[in-house]
Amino acid sequence: MKKQLILITAYLLVVNMAVQAQEEKSFSRNQTSVINSDILEEDRRISIYLPDGYNNSKASYPVLYLLDGGTHLQHASGAADYLSGRGIVPDIILVAIHNIDRSRDFSPVHVENIPTSGGAEKFLGFLSEELVPYMDESYRTAGFNILLGHSFGGTFIAYTLLAEPDLFDAYLAVSPYLMYADNLVVNESSEKLMPFSDTKFFYMTVGNEDPYFETLEKYASIMQEKAGESVEFKYVKMPEENHGTTPYLTVFSGLKFIFSEWRLPPEMMQGDLDGIDEHYRNVSEKYGIEIATPELVINALGYRYLQAGDYESAITVFKQNAERYPGSANVYDSLGEAYENNGEGEEAAKNYAKAVKLGQQSGDPNLPVYKTNLKRVDGH
Repeated sequence: MKKQLILITAYLLVVNMAVQAQEEKSFSRNQTSVINSDILEEDRRISIYLPDGYNNSKASYPVLYLLDGGTHLQHASGAADYLSGRGIVPDIILVAIHNIDRSRDFSPVHVENIPTSGGAEKFLGFLSEELVPYMDESYRTAGFNILLGHSFGGTFIAYTLLAEPDLFDAYLAVSPYLMYADNLVVNESSEKLMPFSDTKFFYMTVGNEDPYFETLEKYASIMQEKAGESVEFKYVKMPEENHGTTPYLTVFSGLKFIFSEWRLPPEMMQGDLDGIDEHYRNVSEKYGIEIATPELVINALGYRYLQAGDYESAITVFKQNAERYPGSANVYDSLGEAYENNGEGEEAAKNYAKAVKLGQQSGDPNLPVYKTNLKRVDGH
């Protein structure tokens, strides 16, 4: 009997550990999906990279779609994390579209030297009728979509802007190969491009690539002449870069360009939360999406009050953050710190305990800090 009890206990322990491990793995920032495309008549694999706070809030996010996704997801996600973590751009969902035949998918018309070319219309149909709706149904998307295309992917961007201009709100065209089929999309843009109904953002770059210059200069002139004030357009030459290095810098600087008015002016941190919320309401209006004041910004305001010794105001702000981001361990740890400084040990312990619990559930790297804070006020 004793041996059986030991075996049962061991079994239950293993089951419990497995359940805990499953719970910890229930949310991952890195996700993969396969879409069975009726339009392309094939399965298409996509990789999805979610913002760090996605599982802790009810916020919606802009989406950056990456052509040649297998190549660009790692550096693009790093740039998005770095910039959003410093309040320069919003948190962004990234969608990497993995290639099967890029020469087919990105080319607007057939040319004899590329046997499978001419499939851009179908690929655009896949994006507009299958992929974007899938993302909108499956994730909390904000309705602001960005498309990144490099080289041949840039050909597809110029084609998309003419064929279905309302699908994307912003474009990052990296060394776009607009010379394809005797400058086809450039010539068609000269004839068909017109002002957009809603403001577009277009950031185009090229490295030290002489064969591209003449065509891209022409396209830039057409864009500014035909689209006028309906597009915020910028063309950047990167003489120190080449065709392979332009994507890395373009994502970083391009996201800054698109969201140039996103960053909170430093002087606003000297005000109150109402003023900060007003800034993000104005930004929401500019981009046509509902943007919540970020958790990190609210936290920074709370710590400004805390460092100034205004503990009551700090508690008020941290409480607001906890209400808006109830799944974040960090907001409760900050609230606990404010209570502790205000001499309210019992309230501090409650919030530190909440931070520990959420930190354990999410695998938060700051969990040891939360535990230390709880132990300090709880006495054990």
